Amino acid sequence: MKRLMLLVICGLALCGTVSAQRLPDNVVPESYDLTFTPDLGKAAFSGEETIRVTLRRPSGSIVLNSAEIDFQQATISSKGSTQTALVSKNENFEQATLTVPNDVAAGPTEIHIRFTGILNDKLRGFYLSETARRRYAVTQFESTDARRAFPSFDEPAMKAVFRVTLIIDKGDTAISNGRIVSDTPGPGEGKHTLKFSPSPKMSSYLVAMMVGDFQCLEGGVDGIPIRVCAVPEKKQLGAFALAAAENIMKYYDRYYYTKWPFEKLDMVAFPDFSAGAMENTAAITYRETALLLDDKTASLDARENVAGVIAHEMAHQWFGDLVTMKWWDDIWLNEGFATWMSWKPMKAWHPEWHNQLDEIQETSGSLSTDSIASIRPIRQKAETPAEIEALFDGIAYGKAASVLRAVEAYVGPDVFQKGVNAYLEKHAYGNATAEDFWNQIAATSGKPVDKIMSGFIDQPGAPLVSVKSSCTGDVTKVTLSQRRYFSDAARLDAPSSELWHIPVSLKGSASKDATPFLLSSADQTVEISGCSDWVYADAGGRGYFRSSYDAGAFDKMSSALETSFTPEERIRFLGDAWAMVRVGRLDISQYLASLEHMRDEPNRAVVGTMLGRIGELHDTLVAPDERQAFESWVRNFLRPMAAELGNEPAPGETPERTALRSDVFGTLALYGRDPELIAKSRAIAEAYMKDPQSVDEALAGNALAIAAANGDAALYDKWMEHLKTAKTPEEYYAYFGTLGLFPDPALTKRTFDFMLSPAVKNQDLYFLGGVFQNYHTQETAWNLFKADYRSLMEKVDASLGSGLIEVAGVFCDPKLRDDSQQFLTAQHLPGTERLLQNAKDQVNACIELKSLQQSNLTAYLQKQQGGQGRAAASPASVN
Repeated sequence: MKRLMLLVICGLALCGTVSAQRLPDNVVPESYDLTFTPDLGKAAFSGEETIRVTLRRPSGSIVLNSAEIDFQQATISSKGSTQTALVSKNENFEQATLTVPNDVAAGPTEIHIRFTGILNDKLRGFYLSETARRRYAVTQFESTDARRAFPSFDEPAMKAVFRVTLIIDKGDTAISNGRIVSDTPGPGEGKHTLKFSPSPKMSSYLVAMMVGDFQCLEGGVDGIPIRVCAVPEKKQLGAFALAAAENIMKYYDRYYYTKWPFEKLDMVAFPDFSAGAMENTAAITYRETALLLDDKTASLDARENVAGVIAHEMAHQWFGDLVTMKWWDDIWLNEGFATWMSWKPMKAWHPEWHNQLDEIQETSGSLSTDSIASIRPIRQKAETPAEIEALFDGIAYGKAASVLRAVEAYVGPDVFQKGVNAYLEKHAYGNATAEDFWNQIAATSGKPVDKIMSGFIDQPGAPLVSVKSSCTGDVTKVTLSQRRYFSDAARLDAPSSELWHIPVSLKGSASKDATPFLLSSADQTVEISGCSDWVYADAGGRGYFRSSYDAGAFDKMSSALETSFTPEERIRFLGDAWAMVRVGRLDISQYLASLEHMRDEPNRAVVGTMLGRIGELHDTLVAPDERQAFESWVRNFLRPMAAELGNEPAPGETPERTALRSDVFGTLALYGRDPELIAKSRAIAEAYMKDPQSVDEALAGNALAIAAANGDAALYDKWMEHLKTAKTPEEYYAYFGTLGLFPDPALTKRTFDFMLSPAVKNQDLYFLGGVFQNYHTQETAWNLFKADYRSLMEKVDASLGSGLIEVAGVFCDPKLRDDSQQFLTAQHLPGTERLLQNAKDQVNACIELKSLQQSNLTAYLQKQQGGQGRAAASPASVN
């Protein structure tokens, strides 16, 4: 599943206090015959199922999962005898027990159940999705919601074959995991019955059903049909997705020894969907913005996002569907793999996108997430639905992918590919654990991958590798030491008990080649050839650790960034430098001096890293009376880059350079407060409102954001008008996603009221995060959140889970920290204790950063102002 890692919310009634309860191991499901009759008008459905199972031991009862299901009849048949079962429900455990008068013998058994349920509006289970024209019935079962559609053995290791039949309205069609094998009239007037081919053996959470008037674009690869489906009015917006899926499938069929393992691929977008996408076997479902776009107006970022989500979900067809984790504590085997794998087909299809640099940015982001004391390890115990839902986070996705990337670099891509395929072939159509994977890679490579991965999977946090070097003759002696990195200076100075086996790659100023080394103890020394002034520990930038250096080595490396470091290494160097700023081991002036050395940087991803902290510095770290001085520094810093990029795209300019111009434009206007660019943004926004196709797609998003950040009530009114008439999902969210940027607290109140209205879909409540990120409106937003809490809870969908706690992590103020902790603790949201502590640690780290570096930043800015004089009001112009 592709999650939206933004502000998310959990309702009390939806994330209820379901206790830990696994199903007994006496029943092994083999297959399900499922028939559903959805009634869209009444928002309900009826169903009938026959589950073929094997009983390991004689028993008078069978326990399965069920939630919000009404049983009409249940029987159990074995050895020619059928008994009517008494059904007793345990709502707290989301289970139902079928009890018969006489014990059922061990061996083959059939369970037959007739039942009814609701098509809910909470975006989970079997639920309603709506447009202005009509309703649709769709599903979302991961992680524990198949039980809301049919009584089932709803655990990932209980794989079975599913045969689905749907009785639907005559004018509608349906999509499921199999292909349609028959379409017959009836039963009754105005109905027809669609039967689907049997699914492969798979987990219950991967079953999918979509009912409505979907229309599809069709293509295919090597005999595998591919369809991109949507509501009729958006069908044509799927052309880019179809081309992406075809190219991604071609790549995966080359990478995997097992080619596409299913008989078809359907990708379906519908209007109401809580996650980004879901990897249902051969029937992947998407939020509309994750699949559909207008080729005429879509930006490079929009194209990359759609391609990336498709690549992630298609990778899941091997990692997650073909081979599934045994239990949710190893969800990283699904999500980490899909995240790691998704970059590969994108790099092959569009090398000019330079996604190899995006991978390194992903690692840097994961290391930041991994820096707080309360962060969980990759493998985390989870039993209840709320605990399981909380596992779908940046650790399962980004950190796991980054660790895989580090191990791949250590053993070599070809060896890693061979080991991955051996793992997939060994566990195909079954389940696996973390040990199954790393033992296979260790066996294939002959290297201690099991020791490396167990440390990174089962220990929280990431290591900090400190590097000291000295040279004698033509040899450089490098001393490496490791400890856990914390973004809390006091913890970083305290003893650390964690120990990793860390693949490092040493690169010296005098080295011709990098020297790989496995750091496996607290301190080790290694020699490399050449007499080097400095030694960098992460050549290639693919390691999963922080690195630190003495002041002299840091300054020398900083001066050599453009000449001696690759783009990947420059990204990682800046990330590690910022990590040292956070804990006071590097003065922020040294960090900003490193940026000054990189004024001529041509790579967008590297520039993105350079610009990535400017917003935080502007909004949070700089003293309020020095903010104008900081804005002056931003203008001076970016003036050369803006001038080099020019005002207009040059003939034959790459999309990446065009997007880079927009990035610089946005930073100059938002954080440099350039009045000319602010005015230009407003003009672009006005043109966009008249005709989106008349505006450079690369500039449109940033221009709208800048206009909103400087907008008044009159512009807000225009935003609301255009929300109602947007023709594409991208256009709609261009307006919707910037509502939180308006600086007037009165408009924040209007945004809250709008979010709570029927006009905003449940799936979009996470956009409230914008008002919390806006330093002008943050405190107002928090007070509104508390006042509107009950109303938000009535609207929220369950799959957004315990992410409500993320609200408490955006602050950088002791008063708001304490108030948010107190308020959210009092709500008793299940499974959120650790997440609430995560949020507290994040806020404390921000508060500490201000105490350590705000005065240093003030001194740096005053020195800059004294040396250069006041900057001109508008030194740069970018069209």
